[in-house]
Amino acid sequence: MPIYEYLCHDCKKRSSILMLSLRNLAPISCRHCGSSKVDRLLSRFAAPKSEEARLESLTDPGNLGGLDENDPQSVARLMKKMGEEMGEDVGGDMEAMMDQAGDDGDIAGGTDAL
Repeated sequence: MPIYEYLCHDCKKRSSILMLSLRNLAPISCRHCGSSKVDRLLSRFAAPKSEEARLESLTDPGNLGGLDENDPQSVARLMKKMGEEMGEDVGGDMEAMMDQAGDDGDIAGGTDAL
């Protein structure tokens, strides 16, 4: 069941509409103002990457351009990016530590323990 996006000519807002059936299409109207003057937009789509492709993108030296291993904020950003790319849930405690490092530059009381 696709979701289509439409742009209203009257209020200039976007509406996302779930199409339950392509055979029995109801008249399309803006969800915000009710106008029938809408145009369907081209939407982005997602293509899942294989695990191999995700790992390969993480080893690309171009992704490490902003990394400063002596800066906890920089390392925290890299760790978040790696977690998102791998689809891993790092857990609440680890997420809080990475956020703390991004906020004040200190991981769990200091980097000397590392």
